[in-house]
Amino acid sequence: MKNSKIFYLAAFLTGAAVILIGIYKLRPLVNNAHVETENGYKWNEHVIGVYDRGQETSHPGFDSLQFIAVKLDKGTHQNDFQSLLRDLNPKYPVLLTIETLPSAGDNILENCIDGDYDSKIKALCSAISSKNNVFYVRWNPEMEVPVTLYPWQYQSSETYIRAFRHFTALCRSISPEIKIVWGTAGYPGADEYWPGRDVVDLISITLNTKSEGLTSAYPPEKDMTKVIRRKILRMRFMHKPVLVLEAPGAVADLLLTSKLAASIRGIKEEDSTIYSFINTENNIRPYNPETARMPLIGVYDPKLLLALSPSVSVEHLFIDLDNFRDGTFEKLFNEVIARNHDVIITFEPWKDERYDESTVLSNTIQGVYDNQFRELYRIISNVKQTVYLRFAHEMEIPIHRYPWQSQDPVSYIKAFRYFMNFNKTKAENIKKVWGPAGDRGSMEWWPGDDVVDYVSMAIYGLPDKNITDPNQQEQFGTIYKRKYHRMRFTDKPVFITEFGVTGPEEFQKKWLEDAAAVINSHREIYGINYFNLADNPKVWGDIPTPVWSISKETFNHFVLILSERK
Repeated sequence: MKNSKIFYLAAFLTGAAVILIGIYKLRPLVNNAHVETENGYKWNEHVIGVYDRGQETSHPGFDSLQFIAVKLDKGTHQNDFQSLLRDLNPKYPVLLTIETLPSAGDNILENCIDGDYDSKIKALCSAISSKNNVFYVRWNPEMEVPVTLYPWQYQSSETYIRAFRHFTALCRSISPEIKIVWGTAGYPGADEYWPGRDVVDLISITLNTKSEGLTSAYPPEKDMTKVIRRKILRMRFMHKPVLVLEAPGAVADLLLTSKLAASIRGIKEEDSTIYSFINTENNIRPYNPETARMPLIGVYDPKLLLALSPSVSVEHLFIDLDNFRDGTFEKLFNEVIARNHDVIITFEPWKDERYDESTVLSNTIQGVYDNQFRELYRIISNVKQTVYLRFAHEMEIPIHRYPWQSQDPVSYIKAFRYFMNFNKTKAENIKKVWGPAGDRGSMEWWPGDDVVDYVSMAIYGLPDKNITDPNQQEQFGTIYKRKYHRMRFTDKPVFITEFGVTGPEEFQKKWLEDAAAVINSHREIYGINYFNLADNPKVWGDIPTPVWSISKETFNHFVLILSERK
């Protein structure tokens, strides 16, 4: 019996080994040449595969890609480039990763823009031109991860884009056949660093990067199929092939090839939702005559301290599911209509004890809330005033303040589209508002051009809830510039449906003066809505809850400056 058990155990282990070897062989044969430079093997990743939505055929050569890397600093000798390329197999393509390194105290991106590395880049590209290989050149990768592992990280996205475009133009002027790779980790917010389709031939995303391991800004996802899918979907606006790599030194996952295949199958199944009515890129936004006037002025003002001001034309209501059961919503809505104001409605699909709040998005898609939706649209479609309808706002923030946060973006997109398309009568007084906070990675939740009339965002002076000194608040213009840049793949007018500042009245007055100047200079801003109340104490923990309320005098002064917009 004992020998029998040993026999079966040996047979099992042998079979398992055969299976694992078979799985391993399914992975592409890569790294035929790992040319060691001063970097060692830092950029010698493993090719998992390619995702190309616009092309069903394979991309030949990536299964035998050769990896080399070079550091460019002010001490790099140009003669080193020929030796770097000497041992390459001429039959196979090459992925060349370039690191540009600054001198002490310098900003590497500014150095690149200023041309400090031009001669070395030209020499490297000339050396590349002498080879018969197809070269894919990747410059300063993983730029979007908010750490300082590399000197080009934690930098302004606009500066990075300028530097990338300078580098690309220089490369192509010397060696036009070079393929330019935009090398991301696929981290949330990568799209902020997108330099443009005209300067990118291929996108790379890398799994299990050291950079991502150093940050805790987003909770880790253990399901690698989901990780791959999310990283690919963050590239949906770029319309370029995506090379999927695995970082060297990562814990081996022999099933990554099959997990990539599963991710791609899932994306194809959801293609009509994921890619429905999306723009490719809008770096230059069209002039919108609708915003060539004083912006719409609104308030969230339950105490009616500012709402009765002659300058106010819209009021903001936050409603949830329970507000339909007790009649609160219809009462509040009719009161606003009686004041002859338009209405912003932020619909929060929660607070109904009959339903599981952890599944609000799937509940929406499955019609669980249809009765409430039907009642909502009945009420708001029977008035002459414009209703700006915002659904499940601030969805991109990786917290759990609302049950629709920290959820799958595709589920959110489906729920948003379901809710907005519930307007069966197509009532023209209802305008659809997509309402991210404007935080990093917002565009991952973009639901489609056809279900959005306005993009909203929230701008509050406090960048961090642990800051209690009003003087540490960011200026309106600083916040708006950052958040508006994140919305550059849309061409919709902006409605700032929430904003506020705390602190002494003189500080608030000055902050709002600066805000008005910014608003007047940005024609894409259609309307603004001040949050005239204290925030929710439950969100702020043990520190004092910020009070955003302002005086009538400060508000009127703000409005006066806005009236100067021409």
